Amino acid sequence: MAQMTTLAAGLDYVDLNFLGYPQIIATAIIQGAPGIALIDPGPSTTLPHLGGALDRKGITWKDVRHVLLTHIHLDHAGATGSIVRDRPWIEVFVHERGAPHMIDPTKLLASASRLYGADMDRLWGDFLPVPADRVRVLKGGERIAAGGRELDVAYTPGHASHHVSYFDASSRVAFVGDTAGIRRGAGTYVMPPTPPPDIDLEAWRLSAECILAWDPDTLFLTHFGPFHGARLHFQELMEHLDAWSATVRRLISDETLTDEQRQDAFVEDVMLDLRRKIGEQEAELYGRAGRLDYSWQGLARYWRKRLTAKPG
Repeated sequence: MAQMTTLAAGLDYVDLNFLGYPQIIATAIIQGAPGIALIDPGPSTTLPHLGGALDRKGITWKDVRHVLLTHIHLDHAGATGSIVRDRPWIEVFVHERGAPHMIDPTKLLASASRLYGADMDRLWGDFLPVPADRVRVLKGGERIAAGGRELDVAYTPGHASHHVSYFDASSRVAFVGDTAGIRRGAGTYVMPPTPPPDIDLEAWRLSAECILAWDPDTLFLTHFGPFHGARLHFQELMEHLDAWSATVRRLISDETLTDEQRQDAFVEDVMLDLRRKIGEQEAELYGRAGRLDYSWQGLARYWRKRLTAKPG
């Protein structure tokens, strides 16, 4: 289950070096005679790095024809509007639930600002609207042409209600955004990213089954990169989701704790497990790729809704 350093011919990726740290956010590149497709271009704060990396690969922005979004979270889609503003020939593929927020990001940015607060600009930079005539709406189940390849599209919610994944049958690479979690380096640790507001564990399991039904040889994760061994990878992810959920439910039920104390206890518990399994330095970098306090908030919101729901 070691990470690969290269993909199939015509497929590549860029480390966006988010905030100066390696292996946090990756942008996938599909290159063919009709032009270039980028999957998840990242936030605007990394756009200069993306442009420079493309240039070093002999790719110019004039070559880019499509931007494919797995979902619209700022670390995946934030640079899209800035890219299209100066390059009106580029088409943007996004799920139908995310499309309105790419066209008018007002509500998205208001929600993100509540989560990130004063760190919004430092982390993500501008999130500019995408003109409606540049947006290509996906539902899931389509086959689209991008980068000279035919890609199958699947609706894969769980991490986000507007998440899609893409599969290139010719190379058997599945581009899965955050549906397959966070994984770095050559290790096997797969960390769930579970920020609010719309974590759905039942949908997530169905999405994993949908991706596995493609029988991919390689999973490409935005956080971070390509990995073999899809079935074992998802098994690891689901085991951690189960363990985290047990911790969240235990903490929610402890009425002696404040919610701040519950969050702190969750983060401490997960960080202890990370340090034990992958070491102090890697644990810190995993935390940068997926904030554990946000993961507490997403899972706590999910389980509170589940635990207070009326039977039936």
